Amino acid sequence: MSQVEDIPQPKGSSRTSVASSMAVPTSDNARQRCKIAELEEKLQVLESGHAVKQRETNYFMSQGRALRRIVALFDSIEDMIGENDRRCDLEGDDDFDTSHDRLQSGYIILNNTLTWFHKKTSDMEHGDYMHMLKKLRHGADSARGDDTSKLKALVPDWVNREWRPDPPIDPEDKHCRGFAHDTCGRLLCPTELDWNDPIVRAGIRDRADGYVVTKMSWPVFLYAGYTADQNNLEEGLFKSKLLVQAFKAIFTSPSSAKDVSGDGDGANIIENHRRATKDPLSKKVKTHVAQIIKMNKVSPRSIAYVSCQLRFALSSVTSWRSIDGDFDYTQFWYNIVDFFECPPGRAAQCNIDRLLTWWTRYITFNNFNLTAVN
Repeated sequence: MSQVEDIPQPKGSSRTSVASSMAVPTSDNARQRCKIAELEEKLQVLESGHAVKQRETNYFMSQGRALRRIVALFDSIEDMIGENDRRCDLEGDDDFDTSHDRLQSGYIILNNTLTWFHKKTSDMEHGDYMHMLKKLRHGADSARGDDTSKLKALVPDWVNREWRPDPPIDPEDKHCRGFAHDTCGRLLCPTELDWNDPIVRAGIRDRADGYVVTKMSWPVFLYAGYTADQNNLEEGLFKSKLLVQAFKAIFTSPSSAKDVSGDGDGANIIENHRRATKDPLSKKVKTHVAQIIKMNKVSPRSIAYVSCQLRFALSSVTSWRSIDGDFDYTQFWYNIVDFFECPPGRAAQCNIDRLLTWWTRYITFNNFNLTAVN
């Protein structure tokens, strides 16, 4: 009878390992399921954090859509914050020029528009702060682009209906607009020049000396009746039908722009009031831009914004830019803002107040009129 020899167990064998660790042997599948469950739990936590971050990002982008429209079309958020910080660091009374005052006014409007902004930025980490500014800018630029695209198609329709140009303005092609088109050129023409004069038309188109169009002149499209009084260039300024239509198309709806019946004072006050007080249950009304950005006042900067957008829509430039040949949109926006915010005396301020009051007669937001303020 043969004798079976004991086979020695190697060190680190499973039997020794189990005995020493007191581990209960489990199958590979069971261990894998536990690992998968653990990873899924970690993934859920990460996705939850990502969802919160995404909601915050979407919120910042949505809030940013107000910035170009009613805060500052060209000034950056960083410049406005920097101006406020600079003033906080100054000691005593210092003289500030118009550009610095404009930035500071923008910062105040920014905080009135985004009421959470000042406190939130004070409590944020630098990385989160930079992320927030980036998304606000993204939202602001997206809104400006949307408005530009909207007016590109709407303005030709309005002009074609009112002026009956031959040839009509092509809503798709901007190359045929600007001073090359007789009606667009007439509306873009500076008030001190007579577009009916063929010498003037040729001079503007050739950019000849004395006929160069710059931001220093008010264009005809800003005036009631598209006519300026050379003895009083403020008469009828910022009261044109086209400007009111563009404002309503951007801040209320394109369909509301059709309600503008003319340039005269009080032409549609009663009708606006009737529609504003109409039972809201009788017709479902889509939420418009002004409601989304919580805008309840016609402000100087919103008028300046629409003026720049309208000027661009009439021009032949195909993509948004701050410089169009000799015309500087940034300075044009500054000139309009300064006209409203820096009146040279009490009489001028009264005229501004009357002008803003005039705007309330045309801008109606569903169940209430916008209140004009300086």
